[in-house]
Amino acid sequence: MKIAFFEIKEEEKEFFKQNLKKIDVELFFYKETVNEAKRYDFDVISVFVHSKIDKNILDEFPNLKYIQTRSTGYDHIDLVECYKRGIKVSNVRGYAGPAVGEFAYGLLLEANRKLYIAINRLKNGNLNYKDLKGTEIEGKNIGILGLGTIGLQIAKIARGFCAEIFGFSRTKKEIYDKFGINFCTFDEVLENSDFLFIALPLTPNTKNLINKNNISKFKGSVIINPARAEIIEKEVYETFDGIIAADVLPDWNLSKKENIIATPHMAYYTKEALFRIMQISLDNLMDFLTGKIPRYCLKEACKKDYKECK
Repeated sequence: MKIAFFEIKEEEKEFFKQNLKKIDVELFFYKETVNEAKRYDFDVISVFVHSKIDKNILDEFPNLKYIQTRSTGYDHIDLVECYKRGIKVSNVRGYAGPAVGEFAYGLLLEANRKLYIAINRLKNGNLNYKDLKGTEIEGKNIGILGLGTIGLQIAKIARGFCAEIFGFSRTKKEIYDKFGINFCTFDEVLENSDFLFIALPLTPNTKNLINKNNISKFKGSVIINPARAEIIEKEVYETFDGIIAADVLPDWNLSKKENIIATPHMAYYTKEALFRIMQISLDNLMDFLTGKIPRYCLKEACKKDYKECK
């Protein structure tokens, strides 16, 4: 069996070579994306978020049986087309809670206390701060859209700030009570939140979830989006008069706006999280190689989020 890893870093390459050396497989490693591939006879491919897998790419891989993305997000893969062809797809889940949760509060503190402005001023010898009055998080309401691994980490940290938590998810779980989450409808989260965190995957159901029609329901003035940019409609980025702090934007020119704080796509990027990505990817791959369904197979996600799969 031939397995190709795309967008691979040196430490990932060494990890997979070491852990698969006793398995009867051929391994191939590429720094490039799958879209830049010049060889297509692989049974398995492992990719990251910059590899865009659509019908045309799948047509190039006649032997493909399994696609693994070393990310939680899977909007770069046409799940419907994979589902039709019987190609299994898996992602990585549960690795990013501490990394993204902590990063999200870094963005909130930047936005809420205007630290980025104060630091830059001081570097230029300007000690003025009278126009940088912030607001405290303690005693405020924190809204969380999405209560998976990252959403629960955001809730866990919110308790340390002594904030009230309002959360929305597709289904309610007992663990939400443990974290003191007021389980609400989507509109109730918007209406009650001083600070809004987005912790959802990008799917057809969540694209433009925050839009020009419902943003007026949002009580607060700070939105933190460490998830995919397209969950917020582009017009909201352009017209919202509060602050949007995001890990990624639909258009990086928006970062020039005074009320937008943005970073490269780096919320997940910690030493610990990167190791968890490799380990979970290996676990998925070993499941497939031993005849099991990969533990984070996206077949059910496909059925839930894409009507064509039902």
